[in-house]
Amino acid sequence: MEKCVNIVGAGLSGLSAAITLAERGVCCNLISAQPSERAQSVLAEGGINAALDTMGESDTTKEHFADTMKGGCYLESESAVKNLTENAPFVVQKLFKLGTPFQHDGGRLILRNFGGQKKKRTAYAKSSTGKMIMTALIDEARRYEAQGLITRYPHHELISMKTTSGRLDSVTVRDTFTGELLSFSGCTILCTGGLNGFFEGVTTGTTQNTGSAAAIAFDSGAEFANLEFIQYHPTTVSISNKRMLVSEAARGEGGRLYIMKNGSPWYFMEEKYELGNLMPRDVVSREMFFVKNDPDCEGEVMLDMTSLDESVWRGKLSDLRAELISYLHIDPKNEPIAVSPGIHFFMGGIRVNDRHETNIGGLLAAGEAACKYHGANRLGGNSMLGAVFGGRVAAETAAEYAGGVTVTKPGGSADISSSPKLRAALRDTLLSGMGIVRDGASIEKMIGELEKMYSSDISRADKMRVNLALAMAMSAKVREESRGAHYRSDFPETRDEFKMLTAVRCENGVRRLTFEPADSWEGSV
Repeated sequence: MEKCVNIVGAGLSGLSAAITLAERGVCCNLISAQPSERAQSVLAEGGINAALDTMGESDTTKEHFADTMKGGCYLESESAVKNLTENAPFVVQKLFKLGTPFQHDGGRLILRNFGGQKKKRTAYAKSSTGKMIMTALIDEARRYEAQGLITRYPHHELISMKTTSGRLDSVTVRDTFTGELLSFSGCTILCTGGLNGFFEGVTTGTTQNTGSAAAIAFDSGAEFANLEFIQYHPTTVSISNKRMLVSEAARGEGGRLYIMKNGSPWYFMEEKYELGNLMPRDVVSREMFFVKNDPDCEGEVMLDMTSLDESVWRGKLSDLRAELISYLHIDPKNEPIAVSPGIHFFMGGIRVNDRHETNIGGLLAAGEAACKYHGANRLGGNSMLGAVFGGRVAAETAAEYAGGVTVTKPGGSADISSSPKLRAALRDTLLSGMGIVRDGASIEKMIGELEKMYSSDISRADKMRVNLALAMAMSAKVREESRGAHYRSDFPETRDEFKMLTAVRCENGVRRLTFEPADSWEGSV
């Protein structure tokens, strides 16, 4: 029987996994709720990191490793991050060869500054890097589709996972056009993105990312890790039902944050930190929170890009400028814009080992769906790298023990949609205890409200969502320290005894949470 693998999700990590399998002659079923052109990965803006050292700064993969570990507050697996950063130049060069239009000078990639890194390391395509990388990968995937190595199942959403004795039997998906159910047996890679749907309306992610796949995986016994670490991107603006990202590239090219203090602009980041406006995102977001609550300050935090050269706007940020003019009716070239933090990335997710295996045999995960490379806080430019590389590693692992896949039609119908009222209540409750600054009292109140939701008369789909939300809340409660994106005002110091990840799984309806070293786990067999 022909070797085959199932991939659920067709963004950066899903496409990377599909192409990697095809390169090895292993076929795959590429299943997704949306076509790749509408995946959340298309929204990524600023760039992708690799120590290519094309800017004459003597950059090295060792420095990329050190910056990544420091940015994540040393909660990452060192071996995994070493593998990621050492392979980053290969990943970026391959994307360039596939046709990604990175900014370059005669083939020499031009790199920009990004937060938490002292050297120019971020390859970019103006401020639409995600869209450009996705376009290149989509074209490559189509080539393998024509050869029969990739079979697409667009507009199919994950409905359930069946496991037996800790191993995956099958995943069932629903055709959102016809309602027909399909079950796929065999090895499966989840590339379903982060938990944006748990914070509906206040994230920079696509509104189509519901978070239901994560809830199903948790309910099916998949272990999750580091759910308390939620990255608030410091520079976002509100648009219809979501937050629009103002790329970190704006600050990388010279944009400056300020707030009015005692009647004058106060460039607070530049006054407080050596890296100024390019400190890691958790630091910038937290400082914005503090200055907004400073009685000597007034108004909004402003991002001033008026000093940027015309060549920067024309050659590097033209698309960002066009978006801001379109949505805000403000030209950032001529006047500052008001910005505020918005939820942007989830460092936590399905726990995987260095081979991207989960605790469920035959189930792997990659991209933002997985917890692997980012620790307590992700560096800008590392998300697309982690997604493309993680998809590749997961595919290499899956190819080792891939077998035949059977596709059946179980009949019947299924619905995993949750009620709008529940989603709104869940979002507000989570925000009350898992904001930029947290404390024990607000976390306890959040948990109490979630427990009331869980015990109320709600649908199966809603109960699964609240169950995972409770796992997030529990993780925030037990981490009695401040580290990365998790800042506790009642425990403001970083404590060595918490230099471990939080691991949580649901067993027979009971959530079990432990602290474990990041490198201590081997995953499934």
